[in-house]
Amino acid sequence: MNIQGRRVLIGITGGIAAYKVCDLVSTLAKLGANVRVLLTRGAEAFITPLTLATLSRQTAFTDADFWQPLPRPLHIELGEWAELLVIAPLTANTLAKLAHGLADNLLTNTVLASTCPILLAPAMNTDMWEQPVVQQNHQRLQTQLRYHWADPEAGILACDRVGTGRMATPTKILAQIQSLLYSQGQRDLANKHLLISAASTREHFDPVRFIGNPATGKMGLALAQAALHRGANVTLVHGPISWEPPQGITAIAITSAAQMRQVMVSQFPTVDWVIMAAAVADVKPRHYSPEKLPKRSLPSTLELELVPDILGELSINKQPHQRLVGFAAQTGEIIPPALAKLQQKHLDAIAANPIDQPDSGFGSEQNQAVFLDRQGRQTTIPLVSKLHLAHALCDFVQTIPDAVGASPALWGN
Repeated sequence: MNIQGRRVLIGITGGIAAYKVCDLVSTLAKLGANVRVLLTRGAEAFITPLTLATLSRQTAFTDADFWQPLPRPLHIELGEWAELLVIAPLTANTLAKLAHGLADNLLTNTVLASTCPILLAPAMNTDMWEQPVVQQNHQRLQTQLRYHWADPEAGILACDRVGTGRMATPTKILAQIQSLLYSQGQRDLANKHLLISAASTREHFDPVRFIGNPATGKMGLALAQAALHRGANVTLVHGPISWEPPQGITAIAITSAAQMRQVMVSQFPTVDWVIMAAAVADVKPRHYSPEKLPKRSLPSTLELELVPDILGELSINKQPHQRLVGFAAQTGEIIPPALAKLQQKHLDAIAANPIDQPDSGFGSEQNQAVFLDRQGRQTTIPLVSKLHLAHALCDFVQTIPDAVGASPALWGN
């Protein structure tokens, strides 16, 4: 996602996870963001302003700068400058200050002097995080729409405790930063439940051999992240993946197309949107051996049969408020087959993406697509990050008129 020139203010408080923020600051600067950093007095015990100034290519501010004579108060200047304020790590002490509107240092004064979205990434010992008063402060801030959360993860902490309290990874925080810069902190999907499919399916003919495809699920992951970051309730149904599903979503792992169909059909009545980003197999072996076949017993020809058409089945029971969105991964001319799929499966929209273009399609970090809907609209998205494409697709789907959601019988053939 292009964040060139976007103004991101990073606030670092006094926790051991402060060292991880160096990677985040460096990555943002390399991506072209305009990054400024301020450290609390506690943060300076873990990391130096010089380190952050070097990585951000700008002066790193401390509480000592707060009291220097300047043309305008520093906290006012920084608060008005920032498009997004990120506090990572967020300690229990600073969390309490934010929850009660206290301002006794440069960081907390800057929070009160700003109006931009704020992303909070707590990090602390498990017992500290689970204290009722800390959770009360956490809940108190969750009622304020300008605050967004990269909640702590479970794992081995610096204190050797195993539990929840480890700061979200810089990669996950970066994705939220990109989303918030795109959406400007709007939770425009807050009342939506999205059902998203991702990755490939595997159709086995014995326990170790299968028909499959190279889909990694990165596009589905990006869609889940974008929807989650914009406030949606997300259920992600995914085939085999090498990445961890985002916190805050319901993830359901499957292997075969039949398993994916069962989950999608059962979940469909309760959701508002379905985005079918998974690369579902078209065929499966007719016969399955419960034991591994010896090499000498492998068939010279493999009998195949069609797998269920998941999108087609969902469209039969689609309600007027629901949106059904597909993907068409194509080579060569991408629009005609995508339009055919749009019509045949009674979809509201489809994303046609070329898998034969450089840096696009399966396994890539980027993608490009043409969005099509039943009213004949076409929106071309050039090569961008998959997260950017996911946000653009969410924008496109939101503009589909309600009339398009009518039952398939009203659409004609």
